[in-house]
Amino acid sequence: MDEKDTLHEYLRLQRTSLLWKLDGLGEYDVRRPMTPTGTNLLGLVKHVASVQLGYFGEVFGRPSERELPWFDDAAEVNADMWATPDETREGIIELHELSAAHSDATIDALPLDAPGDVPWWGEDRRSVTLHQMLVHMCVETARHAGHADIVRELLDGAVGRRPDDANIPSIGWPAYRERLEAAARQAGGGPTRP
Repeated sequence: MDEKDTLHEYLRLQRTSLLWKLDGLGEYDVRRPMTPTGTNLLGLVKHVASVQLGYFGEVFGRPSERELPWFDDAAEVNADMWATPDETREGIIELHELSAAHSDATIDALPLDAPGDVPWWGEDRRSVTLHQMLVHMCVETARHAGHADIVRELLDGAVGRRPDDANIPSIGWPAYRERLEAAARQAGGGPTRP
């Protein structure tokens, strides 16, 4: 496998992991803000799909036909990070699939040294290559897949990269967590339990 194929494969794996986090959850839970900044599963998928269209579309002169109103100048700030009540899970998953297919076509069509232009990065950083965008989107997708890992674990305890790959050891988690809590209290001078 060459370098482009390797990067592309890692991007695909991260996309799959991110989408899996929606499986088996109801509408409330996929939209539920689980952090003080509102991080939620469906919003993470919407965001990754949206920016992927930009980085592998407009940046390389290959825009998609898909309108993304949450990126309009008049749109609410951070509108790409959550789903409105009229945006369906199916619609956001379809956007993610369209975004992946559009991006895959760009990746397949261009060499790693193909030049691109990211105007929203500013004058000194805007000139990029496909290689740089592949690395960027691998990191971006992995970062948000990690957010999704934590959100999903908080929602129902599900962990891992896929349903068939927990990617963590099989141990007694409550006792393990209690051991870590005790170590943190001891090291940090925190309150001890009776």
